[in-house]
Amino acid sequence: MTFSVLASELADLDARGLRRERRVLQSPQRARVTVDGREYLAFCSNDYLGLASHPRVAQAAQEGCARYGVGAGASHLILGHSAAHHALEDALARFVDLPRALLFSTGYMANIGVVTALVGHADAIFADRLNHASLNDACLLSRAAFRRYPHRDLGALEKLLSVTRARRKLVVTDAVFSMDGDIAPAPDLVALAERYDAWLLLDDAHGFGVLGNRGRGVLSHYGIVSPRVIYMATLGKAAGVFGAFVAAQTQVVETLVQRARSYVYTTATPPLLAHALLESLRLIEAEQWRRDRLSQLIRLLKEGLTAHRWRLMPSDTAIQPLIIGGNEEAVAVSEQLVRRGMLVPAIRPPTVPQRTARLRISLSAAHTVDDVAQLVGALDEISKEA
Repeated sequence: MTFSVLASELADLDARGLRRERRVLQSPQRARVTVDGREYLAFCSNDYLGLASHPRVAQAAQEGCARYGVGAGASHLILGHSAAHHALEDALARFVDLPRALLFSTGYMANIGVVTALVGHADAIFADRLNHASLNDACLLSRAAFRRYPHRDLGALEKLLSVTRARRKLVVTDAVFSMDGDIAPAPDLVALAERYDAWLLLDDAHGFGVLGNRGRGVLSHYGIVSPRVIYMATLGKAAGVFGAFVAAQTQVVETLVQRARSYVYTTATPPLLAHALLESLRLIEAEQWRRDRLSQLIRLLKEGLTAHRWRLMPSDTAIQPLIIGGNEEAVAVSEQLVRRGMLVPAIRPPTVPQRTARLRISLSAAHTVDDVAQLVGALDEISKEA
């Protein structure tokens, strides 16, 4: 492939309004950020509880650096597994009420590690069509038969499960869908997994810290207790730091320690981050007001955009997608907000289906009632001008 071919493909992205650009953040991640020397009100972060720049978490990171140094220096199975990593795994397992937890560097690596370690060419995976790209890539890499069912369609999933002759069966789904904000029907999925002798991998990247009793996630939200569940959550969103973990039955986690290539063959994350996450976990558990404020802001946004030309998707989570439709219009609305001092990303295909380009509004406990009112007012103005 020549450079001219790449240039042509990039020009095609421009023509279809699909070229993505990076902004350079010059401040800590928070509700008001500095980009290119200008302050903006930001609705584009997954820092749902406002912990990414919390002084106690930052102080814990400094303490961890002083105690453990900067880098882990080795993979977990050589000499990179520090006391901080071990303490965090124990704390996370207790927090989500599962026997054992295992840290991964990212959610992407966790999903790839779990799926490829547990299923292979003689097995079958059943996946929600709107799953995150990391789950889809993991399924493809596993070499298992890969069957996708329509979004949240339990009937279609059961039909697939009822006819498969695979050695092992794995159902994989987002718990909170990252572009739509809706929640998977996890209790029904558990029932199907139990009925058809399957595992259920729940990717709770956007629910951990937010849903459930004291932020314990989707399992607590629904009161789910089942050995069929393999639970994955990330630690760079509501937890405000970095990394991910998988929690499950002891045999499952030990299998991942031995076979998950994205765990075995990579350097462990800096132990100072694990030390910081222990403090973050304490804040998640203790400070219910953060989830209460987030719920209040979600309600106010939905009420403010009820009679609007653009449609909010049905979501009760911090992810509030506003469907615009066309790629160019979604980008134009996003840029209009930039000119008004607000950052709300335009999400376009292939991340979302064709003709469903949207603004992905992400709310945080760091936002105020006035922040949400300012966004609603700006969207009303732009809508009337269009």
